[in-house]
Amino acid sequence: MSMPFYVPPEQLVKDRAEFARKGIRRGRPIVVLRMDAGILLVGENNSSTLRKISEVYDRIAFAGVGRFNEFEALRVAGIRYADLKGYSYSRSDVTGKGLANAYSQTLGQVFSHEVKPYEIEIVVAEVGENPSGDNIYRIQFDGTLRDVGSATVLGSHEDEILAALDGTWSSDMAVGEAFAAAAAAVQTGMEESVALEDWETGFLDRSADRRAFRRLGTDEIREALGE
Repeated sequence: MSMPFYVPPEQLVKDRAEFARKGIRRGRPIVVLRMDAGILLVGENNSSTLRKISEVYDRIAFAGVGRFNEFEALRVAGIRYADLKGYSYSRSDVTGKGLANAYSQTLGQVFSHEVKPYEIEIVVAEVGENPSGDNIYRIQFDGTLRDVGSATVLGSHEDEILAALDGTWSSDMAVGEAFAAAAAAVQTGMEESVALEDWETGFLDRSADRRAFRRLGTDEIREALGE
């Protein structure tokens, strides 16, 4: 009887993490900005039907980079979780923190027990009635959950995009101005241009009564970019 091949646990975890990071680095970046008017999400996506940024609940948005089928499965599960909780209890009981915790537990379980970890990183953004009520949670492939500040970048070229973004935007900007700053930072960080029709956006509008999520229209994007 042959002995099974032994791999030290720390090496196994290291290899899983490196495998997941390589997959995430291949994903096109998404920028998330916290603003006085709400929360803006901007990314490059050359598909008109496969979305990386979307609404989850009334004032909560979701964004993911990496393997589409993996973060799409989490997005759908999050919508079902939110709908069931809101229906069973109250719509106000559905929070970004609760959803982020559920995602964190799922990703942690997959990373620890499945053969292949998910090659994704996601963000759950929740807009409050005022800026102090905003929450942006970033969940990594291994289930690590953290609350991020006013700006974060998912996917490739994270450091370069954050450096390009530094000093070019402020929280009191209008939505179009903030989008232009985010778009310029993405193109500078990636060192390549993005076609107007390849921008995907999501905006959680603080002034909305209930459903806060909307997308920037083509005319808004064109005006913001000065085209």
